[in-house]
Amino acid sequence: MALNCGIIGVTNIGKTTIFNCISNTKAEASNFAFSATKSNIGKVDVPDSRLTKIDSFINSEKVVPATVEIIDLPGLTKGANQGEGVGNKFLADIQQMDALIHVVRCFDDNSLPHIDGSVDPVRDKEIVDLELQIRDLDLVERKIQRLEKLVNIGDKNAKKGVDVLTIYKNHFEDFQSARTAPVSEDDRKYIEDIYLLTAKPVIYVCNVDEKSVLSGNNYTQVFQDSVKEEDAEVLIIAGALEADIAELEDEEDRIAFLEDANLSEPGVNKLIQSAYKILNLQSFFTIGPKEIKAWTIKIGMTAPQASGVIHSDLERGFIRVEVMRYDDFIALGSEQACKDAGKFHVEGKNYIVGDGDILHIRFNI
Repeated sequence: MALNCGIIGVTNIGKTTIFNCISNTKAEASNFAFSATKSNIGKVDVPDSRLTKIDSFINSEKVVPATVEIIDLPGLTKGANQGEGVGNKFLADIQQMDALIHVVRCFDDNSLPHIDGSVDPVRDKEIVDLELQIRDLDLVERKIQRLEKLVNIGDKNAKKGVDVLTIYKNHFEDFQSARTAPVSEDDRKYIEDIYLLTAKPVIYVCNVDEKSVLSGNNYTQVFQDSVKEEDAEVLIIAGALEADIAELEDEEDRIAFLEDANLSEPGVNKLIQSAYKILNLQSFFTIGPKEIKAWTIKIGMTAPQASGVIHSDLERGFIRVEVMRYDDFIALGSEQACKDAGKFHVEGKNYIVGDGDILHIRFNI
């Protein structure tokens, strides 16, 4: 299934550097504000060691990980909601994102001047939040106006919609984001069609210098304290260090580089895995001598729905699915061994696919 995450933040905070670390598409990073006038788009492989372990038993011709689309959006500045910089284009692009990766600068570098003259990640976050909240306020007020016309002719559902949207309106006017609005999950249906920017799940990334990658610094501490009420994940990543790692083609060189930095894995791996988590995503696998492949689905999807991620014909003609649990396959070593041990299951249309399930789908059209 299509999945995309937008990297957002003010200008000159290292967004594009981090994008280049995780994407197979490289973009030009610049020290100049407003140097980017369009979004950079790249595909990112989702790190999953389970694919390698499965392949150790099968020796397939090809191993294909799941992918995520990452979009590096132009840096934001004050007045974006009024078209400053590339503001209107920026905000329109954010509406298309499934999740947001909000990067804040937590390092000093005299060769990379900050647009506001000093490093302050809390201020930078508030600048971005305000621009998104103003855009969302406009979207909510427009919908309230549309619904009020229906209220005047006695539409009770429209009256409920106005009441809910008014909660959002007041929340924005109090400089808060939609994801923290005091609205029930059921009532959030009233904002689904207007794609509020601040309703999207967010991961914060503190971009630090190399010496701060393990324990952070004063900037990261202040920032983490400022967002502790949001229940959002905050990752600490050294963008410049990650860029050096990403340039190494040899896997052994990468491992040695990580060990020198006392890291167990690239920080960007955690970033991608976190994006999976906040979007309630998981993977299932299809395996065979020609290909082992990971597929991305929403948690809670049924077997037919998961089949549709591979191809719509599989969902339309779904008959049954043959299932092996990942742990069972690794412990026993083969499909036949799973069958012999009673760990090979045939399931129908109501089966809820689990994370790491190995599926063989039977269908007929």
